[in-house]
Amino acid sequence: MNDARREYLAGERTDDILLYIADGETDTDGLGEYGEVVEDGVVLVMPGEQGRDACKRATGIDPMEFAGTAMSNSGAVDRDLTGGACPRAESAPEEAHDAEFLFSFAEEQNEEVGGVYSEGDIVHAYVSCTCGMAYSDRWVVDSEAGTE
Repeated sequence: MNDARREYLAGERTDDILLYIADGETDTDGLGEYGEVVEDGVVLVMPGEQGRDACKRATGIDPMEFAGTAMSNSGAVDRDLTGGACPRAESAPEEAHDAEFLFSFAEEQNEEVGGVYSEGDIVHAYVSCTCGMAYSDRWVVDSEAGTE
Protein backbone atom coordinates (compact mmCIF):
# COMPACT_ATOMS: atom_id res chain seq x y z
CA MET A 1 0.00 0.00 0.00
CA ASN A 2 1.45 3.38 -0.90
CA ASP A 3 1.78 6.31 1.52
CA ALA A 4 -1.10 8.31 -0.01
CA ARG A 5 -3.64 5.51 0.52
CA ARG A 6 -2.25 4.65 3.96
CA GLU A 7 -2.60 8.32 5.02
CA TYR A 8 -6.10 8.54 3.51
CA LEU A 9 -7.26 5.42 5.39
CA ALA A 10 -5.80 6.80 8.63
CA GLY A 11 -7.88 9.99 8.29
CA GLU A 12 -4.90 12.20 7.51
CA ARG A 13 -6.17 13.37 4.10
CA THR A 14 -9.75 14.52 4.62
CA ASP A 15 -9.45 17.14 1.86
CA ASP A 16 -8.67 14.45 -0.71
CA ILE A 17 -10.74 11.83 -2.47
CA LEU A 18 -9.85 8.26 -3.32
CA LEU A 19 -10.76 6.64 -6.61
CA TYR A 20 -10.36 2.95 -7.43
CA ILE A 21 -10.77 1.93 -11.07
CA ALA A 22 -10.77 -1.76 -11.99
CA ASP A 23 -8.73 -3.03 -14.90
CA GLY A 24 -10.75 -2.96 -18.09
CA GLU A 25 -13.09 -0.16 -16.98
CA THR A 26 -10.91 2.54 -18.50
CA ASP A 27 -7.33 2.79 -19.70
CA THR A 28 -5.72 2.08 -16.34
CA ASP A 29 -2.29 1.60 -17.92
CA GLY A 30 -1.67 5.35 -18.04
CA LEU A 31 -3.15 5.91 -14.58
CA GLY A 32 -0.52 3.79 -12.88
CA GLU A 33 2.02 6.59 -13.05
CA TYR A 34 -0.38 8.83 -11.06
CA GLY A 35 -1.59 6.32 -8.53
CA GLU A 36 -1.01 2.94 -6.98
CA VAL A 37 -1.30 -0.15 -9.16
CA VAL A 38 -3.13 -2.89 -7.23
CA GLU A 39 -3.99 -6.46 -8.18
CA ASP A 40 -7.13 -5.63 -10.16
CA GLY A 41 -6.80 -1.93 -11.00
CA VAL A 42 -5.48 1.43 -9.90
CA VAL A 43 -6.03 3.49 -6.73
CA LEU A 44 -5.70 7.27 -6.97
CA VAL A 45 -5.66 9.67 -4.03
CA MET A 46 -6.08 13.23 -5.23
CA PRO A 47 -7.08 16.68 -3.96
CA GLY A 48 -10.89 16.96 -3.76
CA GLU A 49 -11.88 18.94 -6.86
CA GLN A 50 -9.14 17.42 -9.01
CA GLY A 51 -10.21 13.95 -7.86
CA ARG A 52 -13.89 14.57 -8.60
CA ASP A 53 -12.94 15.78 -12.09
CA ALA A 54 -10.73 12.73 -12.64
CA CYS A 55 -13.57 10.44 -11.54
CA LYS A 56 -15.96 12.06 -13.99
CA ARG A 57 -13.45 11.84 -16.85
CA ALA A 58 -12.56 8.20 -16.09
CA THR A 59 -16.09 6.90 -15.53
CA GLY A 60 -18.35 9.39 -17.32
CA ILE A 61 -20.33 9.78 -14.09
CA ASP A 62 -20.51 12.78 -11.75
CA PRO A 63 -19.15 11.35 -8.49
CA MET A 64 -21.45 13.29 -6.17
CA GLU A 65 -24.56 12.29 -8.16
CA PHE A 66 -23.27 8.70 -8.09
CA ALA A 67 -22.77 8.93 -4.32
CA GLY A 68 -26.36 10.13 -3.94
CA THR A 69 -27.62 7.11 -5.88
CA ALA A 70 -25.36 4.62 -4.11
CA MET A 71 -26.42 5.83 -0.64
CA SER A 72 -29.79 4.17 -1.07
CA ASN A 73 -28.13 0.71 -1.06
CA SER A 74 -26.07 -0.29 1.94
CA GLY A 75 -23.25 -2.72 1.22
CA ALA A 76 -19.94 -3.73 2.69
CA VAL A 77 -16.93 -1.96 1.19
CA ASP A 78 -13.48 -3.44 1.73
CA ARG A 79 -11.52 -1.29 4.18
CA ASP A 80 -8.62 -1.07 1.71
CA LEU A 81 -11.06 0.62 -0.72
CA THR A 82 -10.50 -1.73 -3.66
CA GLY A 83 -13.83 -3.56 -3.73
CA GLY A 84 -16.67 -4.78 -1.62
CA ALA A 85 -19.55 -7.18 -1.14
CA CYS A 86 -22.45 -6.26 -3.39
CA PRO A 87 -25.81 -6.48 -1.59
CA ARG A 88 -27.29 -8.14 -4.69
CA ALA A 89 -24.76 -11.02 -4.67
CA GLU A 90 -26.89 -13.38 -2.54
CA SER A 91 -30.06 -12.90 -4.60
CA ALA A 92 -28.26 -13.02 -7.97
CA PRO A 93 -25.30 -15.39 -7.53
CA GLU A 94 -25.23 -16.13 -11.26
CA GLU A 95 -24.07 -12.56 -11.98
CA ALA A 96 -20.56 -11.19 -11.55
CA HIS A 97 -20.28 -8.90 -8.53
CA ASP A 98 -16.97 -7.11 -8.84
CA ALA A 99 -16.26 -3.43 -8.26
CA GLU A 100 -15.97 -1.48 -11.51
CA PHE A 101 -14.99 1.65 -9.67
CA LEU A 102 -15.09 3.09 -6.19
CA PHE A 103 -15.30 6.73 -5.11
CA SER A 104 -14.52 7.74 -1.54
CA PHE A 105 -14.19 10.86 0.55
CA ALA A 106 -13.54 11.40 4.24
CA GLU A 107 -14.90 13.89 6.75
CA GLU A 108 -13.25 15.13 9.89
CA GLN A 109 -14.84 14.33 13.23
CA ASN A 110 -17.76 16.65 13.93
CA GLU A 111 -19.15 16.45 17.44
CA GLU A 112 -21.81 19.08 16.66
CA VAL A 113 -23.47 16.75 14.14
CA GLY A 114 -23.50 13.93 16.67
CA GLY A 115 -23.99 10.24 16.05
CA VAL A 116 -21.20 8.40 14.30
CA TYR A 117 -19.69 11.74 13.23
CA SER A 118 -18.82 12.52 16.86
CA GLU A 119 -16.82 9.28 17.17
CA GLY A 120 -14.01 10.26 14.79
CA ASP A 121 -13.19 10.94 11.16
CA ILE A 122 -15.56 9.15 8.78
CA VAL A 123 -14.75 7.43 5.48
CA HIS A 124 -17.60 7.36 2.94
CA ALA A 125 -17.25 4.85 0.09
CA TYR A 126 -19.44 4.30 -2.99
CA VAL A 127 -19.07 1.33 -5.34
CA SER A 128 -20.32 0.62 -8.84
CA CYS A 129 -20.70 -3.14 -9.26
CA THR A 130 -20.45 -5.08 -12.52
CA CYS A 131 -24.05 -6.25 -11.98
CA GLY A 132 -25.25 -2.66 -12.31
CA MET A 133 -25.91 -1.96 -8.65
CA ALA A 134 -24.40 0.99 -6.82
CA TYR A 135 -23.93 0.67 -3.07
CA SER A 136 -22.28 2.47 -0.20
CA ASP A 137 -20.68 2.06 3.18
CA ARG A 138 -19.20 4.37 5.79
CA TRP A 139 -17.15 3.85 8.91
CA VAL A 140 -15.23 5.62 11.62
CA VAL A 141 -11.52 5.76 10.85
CA ASP A 142 -9.61 3.25 12.92
CA SER A 143 -6.49 4.68 14.50
CA GLU A 144 -4.72 1.55 13.23
CA ALA A 145 -6.01 2.07 9.65
CA GLY A 146 -3.42 2.21 6.97
CA THR A 147 -0.78 0.51 9.08
CA GLU A 148 -1.20 -2.82 7.33
